[in-house]
Amino acid sequence: MRYEVKALRGEGELTALALDAVSAGDAAIQAQDQGYTVIAVKPKGGWLAWRRPGGRRFPLILFSQELLALQEAGLSLVESLETLAEKEQQPEVRKSLAQIIGKLYEGHTFSYALQHSPANFPLLYVAMVRASEKTGALTEVLGRYVAYQLQMDAVKRQVVSASIYPLLLAGVGTLVTLFLMVYVVPRFSHIYADIGGDLPLMSQLLMRWGQLLDVNGAAILTGALATLAGLLYTATRPASRRWLTCRLWQLPSLGRRLHVYQLARFYRSLGMLLRGGMPVLASLQMVSDLLESSLRSQLALASAHIREGHPLSRAMEQYGLTTPVALRMLRVGERTGRMGEMMERIAAFYEEETARWVERFTKLFEPLLMVFIGLVIGLIVVLMYLPIFELAGSIQ
Repeated sequence: MRYEVKALRGEGELTALALDAVSAGDAAIQAQDQGYTVIAVKPKGGWLAWRRPGGRRFPLILFSQELLALQEAGLSLVESLETLAEKEQQPEVRKSLAQIIGKLYEGHTFSYALQHSPANFPLLYVAMVRASEKTGALTEVLGRYVAYQLQMDAVKRQVVSASIYPLLLAGVGTLVTLFLMVYVVPRFSHIYADIGGDLPLMSQLLMRWGQLLDVNGAAILTGALATLAGLLYTATRPASRRWLTCRLWQLPSLGRRLHVYQLARFYRSLGMLLRGGMPVLASLQMVSDLLESSLRSQLALASAHIREGHPLSRAMEQYGLTTPVALRMLRVGERTGRMGEMMERIAAFYEEETARWVERFTKLFEPLLMVFIGLVIGLIVVLMYLPIFELAGSIQ
């Protein structure tokens, strides 16, 4: 199986490796043998890559909340982890905690234990813990990460909940349309073929579709299933997702909203790292994966500009990584020395704006979708019954 390994070589920049290995641990060992310091390992490729053998995802938020509570209660780090391991019911999670505790008993730091854990802790999480080891503010870092993740999950839930009804409506409308076109129309075509007579042009086309489906139904069904399977396979390819993302970003209104949403995630993650004590350039490298590929290249240029001694706000403005509101708040952060807090405020501002836009869009899109589905179904029904109406009129 192929794994993507994020790693550091010495004090150099963050890099990504693609390695063939039997497990995530084997991939980490291969990278370490090549002289890299492993940050994170995740499966790469195949459409079933998310179904890792061995099971469930490590419950990072719950782990952080419980560890934070135990730390605030006055327990040491090792005692807190041992308490969590004792009460844990999932064997894989208990095994991961035992390995982390073992690393601590060997004299390693908590960040090192997380970094080399088979649970594959996120890069941001490991970086924040590493920064807290220099300041002794582990509880503050844990609380900040929990708040960060809950906020990001809230935004995702809002987008998903706003999408459920339109998707359900589109799905039901599609099923009704398919039922009419695949089952009802072919039977009406037999009736009109027996009756004979002239039909309106659109009704003739609809009936011919019914006759075609009746004669070549198996071949059409096989072709449709093959096409659907091909589309699903294509949709799972990274190149296809990049192409689709590029097309979406080119849409005027939607592209701007995607840009703002990306910047909101970027600023929230960067602000969290800066407040945790991470240097600016290291933080920029760690959050670069949150950006779309074109913005990632702009971030690399902005990082080089900052490395030369230019202000962060000017570099962000020059390479399109800010907005008028964000730029003003960044300048305030530079003057006051509260850059991390200002970045989190920027993220909160644009997350609220994105939520409002999603709400307005769904309120407008839902009735339009209902009208469109109603027109399609109504047109099919009218074309099927139009010859009957004309026949009734001629009899009268």
